Amino acid sequence: MSLKQFFFGLFFVVSFASIAQNNSKEVLFTINEKPYYPDEFSRVYKKNLDLVKDESQKDLNQYLELFIGYKLKVNKAYKLGLENNIKYQNELKSYRTQLAKNYFNDTKITDELITEGYNRLQKEIKASHILILADENATAEDTLKAYKKIQDIRLKAMSGEDFGNLAVQYSEDPSAKDNKGNLGYFTAFRMVYAFENAAYNTPKGQISKITRTRFGYHILKVDDIRANRGEITVAHIMILNPKPEDTDQEKAKNTINDIYKKIQQGEKFEDLAKQFSEDKSSAGKGGVLNKFGSGQLSSEEFENAAFSLNTPNEISQPFQSQFGWHIIKLIEKHPIKTMEEMRIELEGKIGKDDRSKKLVTSLNEKLRKKYTYKKDSKQFGLLSKLVTNDFYDSKWTLPANAKEYTATLLTINGTKKVDGKTFLEYVDKQQKSGIAVKPLSKLVDAIYEKFLDEQLTAYYDENLENEFPEFANVMEEYRDGLLLFDLMEKEIWERAKTDTVGLQSFYNEHKSEHLWKKRVEASVLSSTKMEMIKKALALLKKNTELPKIKETLNVDNVVNIMANTGTFEEGSDALPKATKYEVGISDIFKEGEYYFVTKVDKVLPAGIKTFDECKGKLVNDYQQYLEQRWVDDLKKEFTIKINNDVFERVKKQLQP
Repeated sequence: MSLKQFFFGLFFVVSFASIAQNNSKEVLFTINEKPYYPDEFSRVYKKNLDLVKDESQKDLNQYLELFIGYKLKVNKAYKLGLENNIKYQNELKSYRTQLAKNYFNDTKITDELITEGYNRLQKEIKASHILILADENATAEDTLKAYKKIQDIRLKAMSGEDFGNLAVQYSEDPSAKDNKGNLGYFTAFRMVYAFENAAYNTPKGQISKITRTRFGYHILKVDDIRANRGEITVAHIMILNPKPEDTDQEKAKNTINDIYKKIQQGEKFEDLAKQFSEDKSSAGKGGVLNKFGSGQLSSEEFENAAFSLNTPNEISQPFQSQFGWHIIKLIEKHPIKTMEEMRIELEGKIGKDDRSKKLVTSLNEKLRKKYTYKKDSKQFGLLSKLVTNDFYDSKWTLPANAKEYTATLLTINGTKKVDGKTFLEYVDKQQKSGIAVKPLSKLVDAIYEKFLDEQLTAYYDENLENEFPEFANVMEEYRDGLLLFDLMEKEIWERAKTDTVGLQSFYNEHKSEHLWKKRVEASVLSSTKMEMIKKALALLKKNTELPKIKETLNVDNVVNIMANTGTFEEGSDALPKATKYEVGISDIFKEGEYYFVTKVDKVLPAGIKTFDECKGKLVNDYQQYLEQRWVDDLKKEFTIKINNDVFERVKKQLQP
């Protein structure tokens, strides 16, 4: 997640303004005479009441302060002219494009596509394919040549020749030489739509019809169809793969095997994960990972091992992935969500998929009914004569006098006028679109129909703010949010990172807030057997090295002793709670089902962290400090007037 995405996440939780019109005549407050209304404030508060975590933000007086602070920053951004920045304008345009997508969808067709996609998601298909490349803009001759080639290959496959061998011999997918065209298992939305259609419309064990995608021509063989495995929650213990320069390449494997034996001996998976797992993000949680589905992790080995477990608390044998050695414990399997639960996710996938072409067709039909449009036949006739057969070979060029064709060709809704030059430029770009209609007159007609649809769509897009007030208001919020991000980056975030003198001074003033707890450099030995921990203690007192202790006590393929060495801070999950912070070897003590002995080599007392040790947290605190000072300065720079009578009425409405 980028910093900007994170910022907007927070911005919309705390500060997303109402998208309703400010119909109220009463003014809640003004900033330099610019009014802000109670309906906006009330809607923001109601919208975010259950989302904010800071209780102070639920207090209406505090919330008003936050709201005014936000509006002050936006006013400052406009005062500095940040809205004229090209980068800002481009980003605003990008946000508008995303938001506008909601206004381009046909609900009926969207529902049909959602249903189709959801039904397909119930299955995972394992398929192999053969590809013959054919660019979308290839000449008719090259396209036909590619089609005949795939046709011949399909005949060979249908006659019984081995599909994998045919893929190696003929497929123009570079990976086919290694995988024989095997794509593994996939489900809906993982492949381009036409390819997906071929996969889901071909019975198991059979070969598909020839399918055209933007890459070329394909044939598929469906090798298997299985139920979608859904999602799964597991815990794992991981020991990282050794580095190439490590002298003991078997250490990780031996360690994971020792841990597995401990599990088989009845020791708790969660405790072992906390002590020994080198996945620090999950070790403190007993190894538990966020739930995932097929294809969501970077390791197919890990996924397959996880999904092979069937019963909660079932534990896998040790196995290796590209990251390290693992043991997995099944927590829970999650079936596929209902269609309604997945609706928003499916809509997003459809919008990014070739399925969206169905929505485009529907929109074109709607806009042709919604708007009036008129073509100037005389102008169109003149323009048509300028297009020659060179178009078919992508050799047609704009006439030298194209700029002279400024007469109107198309009028939309009586207001928007599109000239002939714009159409000629469109024709030029269409040479690589694959349009090859003949004769030439029909070609120009076909291009004009596409041109008309695109112009109607552009007109609709340009007028979204006029036709949909809620769209206009949301865009206003995006506009302010982007400005605020740029302003914060300029005034606060970059300064906090680069103001080394100020940051050092801030550290000097607040160093007592950044403290280490007690720490020890120690070795922790553990066992579930008292007799074994006694033997370990005796060896430890003889200054026996840890590897030798393990070698002596872990015999007959039984792991009796585990050891963990490092620097531990007070409260660490890997450090027994009874540990004494003093140099030396402890007595035996028991916590839970384990007996422990610790050997403390060095005690690091509690104390102030150095500048470098707390820099990350320090920068964050410094940013908050600078922001508060900055808001105080803005309150002096701008004139703020609060209508307290109005605010009291708002409070009564919001606090029954």
